[in-house]
Amino acid sequence: MLRKFVSLCLIAFIGISMISTPLMAQDAPAAASTEVAAAADEPSGHQMFKQRFIEGDPVWMAPVLVCLILGLAIVIERILYLNMASTNTTKLLSSVEAALKSGGIDAAQEVCRNTKGPIGGIFYQGLDRAHEGVDIAEKSIVAYGGVEVGRLERGLPWISLFIALAPMLGFLGTVVGMIVAFDQIAAANNISPAIVAVGIKVALLTTVFGLIVAIILQIFYNYLQSKIDSITGQMEEASIALVDLLVKNNAAKH
Repeated sequence: MLRKFVSLCLIAFIGISMISTPLMAQDAPAAASTEVAAAADEPSGHQMFKQRFIEGDPVWMAPVLVCLILGLAIVIERILYLNMASTNTTKLLSSVEAALKSGGIDAAQEVCRNTKGPIGGIFYQGLDRAHEGVDIAEKSIVAYGGVEVGRLERGLPWISLFIALAPMLGFLGTVVGMIVAFDQIAAANNISPAIVAVGIKVALLTTVFGLIVAIILQIFYNYLQSKIDSITGQMEEASIALVDLLVKNNAAKH
């Protein structure tokens, strides 16, 4: 549901930005009327974007835009998920240790159950198998840790796909545009600079947009990957600390 909501919000935002028009400037004094008129004729940023989008042929530009929209939707969903997955491991370990001393395994499990994020789930699974021995609990922690890492990395393959697909679609549009340009030259039987320049410009616009989309998504992809690596490192350190805690707890009982 969250991914669908983010996707709809992003699509609506881009749609509004593309169909919106800037407010008309108020009448200026007569002395500066010519300068105001000249400035009003200059296209704004989103108007330039729309103009280039149309010049690049929406048939080839639309798939590139779809890659950007879907990629950013997944990026936003992943950022929200990873932020919620972050846990203060030091505080959690202290709470679990205090619960083990005061109320035993059940009290420690209750602490983990009330802790959001993958580390709390890993701790819960390890504590749930603690009565079978530390080795079994450690194996359970490792196994469930792999499951949590898979959840953290969910969606990244799609972002990687869009990073590769956007430039490829741009290159495809460029090749098709060049073929059309050469057909126009052959039909006109004239290699004039005007015919060649217009055809090549339109063909290269798809490549430019495809590369821009790939660059934007690549930056977010690297950010998400670094965030996942950080959380994974916290999970490994916390898991080792939990195993040591269980060893101490068993030693204290005996």
